[in-house]
Amino acid sequence: MQISASILSLEKENITQKLYNLEVANVDYFHIDVMDGKFVKNNTSAVMKENALTLKHISQIPLDVHLMVEDIDYYINEYLDLKPKYITFHYEVNKDKEKIIEKIKYIQKYDSMAGISIKPNTEVKEILDILPYISLILVMSVEPGEGGQEFMESSIGKIKELREYIDKNNLEVQIEVDGGINNETIKLIKEAGADIAVVGSYLVKSDDYKETVKNLKQKVSCN
Repeated sequence: MQISASILSLEKENITQKLYNLEVANVDYFHIDVMDGKFVKNNTSAVMKENALTLKHISQIPLDVHLMVEDIDYYINEYLDLKPKYITFHYEVNKDKEKIIEKIKYIQKYDSMAGISIKPNTEVKEILDILPYISLILVMSVEPGEGGQEFMESSIGKIKELREYIDKNNLEVQIEVDGGINNETIKLIKEAGADIAVVGSYLVKSDDYKETVKNLKQKVSCN
C-alpha cells in the first residue's frame, strides 16, 4: 500500500519545512487537491499551484494531482509543465465518454498518467469501459471538496468491485482511495483491494509525520 500525502490541510506557517518533513517521512506521493470553487465550494487553485511549484524545487517525490474543477482542460494545462505522475479529473464533470478519452490521451501525450475520480454517489458500472484507457481510478470515500470528513464505508463495495474487474480483465490500473483515511480505515481499503491511500488530516495534523507514516504502512504490511 502506497501513501499519497494530501497537503490540503497543511497550515501556511513554515509550509516549506512541513513539506520537507513529509518527504523524509517516506510518503510515496504528494496529493495536490485542486479546487475551483465551482465543482466544489472551496477554491484552492492558487495555493495548490504555489505548493506544487515549491515541491518541484525541493522534492523528488512524484506529484499526484487531483482536479476537482469544471474547466478540466485549463487545469490540465496548468499542471502538465510540472510533470506530475498522475493527473486525475472527475467523471461527473462531463460524462461524455469520447471527450473523457480525448482528455486522457492528451494527458498521456505529455508523459503523465491519467486518472478518473468518482464521487460517492457514482456507481462503478458507469466507468468500467473507461478503465482500459487510464492508469488510476480514484474512489472518493467522502464528498469531494473539504478535508477532515469521516470515511464512508459504502466505498468498500466499490473498491471490491473495481478490484475484481481490474484483475479479471488484466488491466494495469491502480485503485486509489481518498477521504477519511486513518490507521483503522486504511486496513479496510487494503483488504478491499486498494493500492494507494490518500492520507490528509490524519497525517498532516499529527505530531510526528515519520512515525505516522511508519504506523500506517505497518497496518497494511503483509506478514
